[in-house]
Amino acid sequence: MTERSDPPPAPDRSGRTSPTAPLCLVTGATGYIGGRLVPALLDAGYRVRCFARTPGKLRDHPWADRVDVVRGDVTDEASVRDAMRGADVAYYLVHALGTGSGFEDTDRRAATVFARQARAAGVRRLVYLGGLTPAGVPERRLSPHLRSRAEVGHILLKSGVPTTVLRAAVILGSGSASFEMLRYLTERLPLMITPRWLRTRIQPIAVRDVLRYLVGSAEMPPDVSRAFDIGGPDVLTYRDLMARYAVVAGLPRRLILPVPLLTPRLSGLWVGLVTPVPASIARPLADSLRHEVVCREHDIARYVPDPPGAPLGCDEALALALRRVREARVTTRWSSASVPGAPSDPLPTDPDWAGGSLYTDEREQLVDTTPEQLWRVIEGVGGDNGWYSFPLAWAVRGWLDRLAGGVGLRRGRRDAARLRAGDSLDFWRVEEIQHGRLLRLRAEMRLPGLAWLEMYADRDERGRTRYRQRALFHPRGLLGHAYWWSVAPFHAVVFGGMARNITKAAEKDTAATAPEAAR
Repeated sequence: MTERSDPPPAPDRSGRTSPTAPLCLVTGATGYIGGRLVPALLDAGYRVRCFARTPGKLRDHPWADRVDVVRGDVTDEASVRDAMRGADVAYYLVHALGTGSGFEDTDRRAATVFARQARAAGVRRLVYLGGLTPAGVPERRLSPHLRSRAEVGHILLKSGVPTTVLRAAVILGSGSASFEMLRYLTERLPLMITPRWLRTRIQPIAVRDVLRYLVGSAEMPPDVSRAFDIGGPDVLTYRDLMARYAVVAGLPRRLILPVPLLTPRLSGLWVGLVTPVPASIARPLADSLRHEVVCREHDIARYVPDPPGAPLGCDEALALALRRVREARVTTRWSSASVPGAPSDPLPTDPDWAGGSLYTDEREQLVDTTPEQLWRVIEGVGGDNGWYSFPLAWAVRGWLDRLAGGVGLRRGRRDAARLRAGDSLDFWRVEEIQHGRLLRLRAEMRLPGLAWLEMYADRDERGRTRYRQRALFHPRGLLGHAYWWSVAPFHAVVFGGMARNITKAAEKDTAATAPEAAR
């Protein structure tokens, strides 16, 4: 049996990593797995460089000051070349799932660029998290999602750089797309009419075991270059998994009625309507469950030994994920990554704004409270707290977005009280946050144009607390102009009501806390 290399030195008590420790390049650091892998690598004593299209999304993470960040895109040769410079290990954690019919070409092109530049830079190991493929099924018959994952693995293995490909089925962890699908389907539907894929056998794995294998793969010996199946100890059907979740969550027994006529496409639309996961992501996930995905080997344990109690069983993984959700300790979510195709144009106030028509709706209110108290209300918008105006209008807009294939309102919030740059917030994304002063949201709903919503807490020239709110819309074509004027009559109710109710909520909170402060 081949032995592992010595692990890197652990960080010192201040959390600083040795400057001689191996350097790990992490792509997808703004995503669900990447955002959890970075601190795990730091804790293991590695230096980390994050490769991101939007580095600003990483700045509010607690580990942000301990990593190097490089801006770029995996399809761009020059930026990948810069990111690879000096790296010992490179993690490939990106994919084009949900970007449309051409996502396989995008994945193929990105993996080819990544492999070529890794070899040119002298990277000693590539690590890729892919999907578990069914035994005995030709790759051409796999779902496009699984087929693309498999192809990316082949490209990296042929790179000439020793490569570890980890192949997982359903990942169970707070905030994962698989867990969110399972959670909402089970909790919201005591009676379920379900597709055939609920009878397919799967082998779920806890996200903490995935991270353990990813970190451990960095020190595999150079003569190991292959794919490994990774999974938990339980093999069960998706229907069994839903029943297990109901027990762990303390829910009454669910009644499940399989219907063979639900195609993967209809299943994806159904899941998209019932859960926060949009149809563009739910459809390929459901399609991947047509075939049995069970591990055929556990060879990974030769190089990354399983400690006592690992890998976690299904019930333990579900209980841990559910506990983190209930305690609001979800560090990353499936929605941490940007929605494919989301706008990336600059805010119209930026110096490099390209010009064109711009509609605005501006509101301003004086508030009988402190800017700090007002900010707490601003930072708490969305999710379970709602949007402080005309709830029916927001709900209808969310449903229309879901029907159009968008994300709708169900993404909610990662944390009930705190936001950070890059967080998803219902059908918005936090583009900019200056804690205590400014929250800027970029719309990720389906729109014929670009939209932002800004909320400020500051003081006027006389020192009074002031709330300022600005909605901006840059229309795309005639349809964009028609859209703005069609909804303009409702702005007084929606945006005006929001400004009034946010300020009232801040004043109410101040009045409620005043007696406690006086005691």
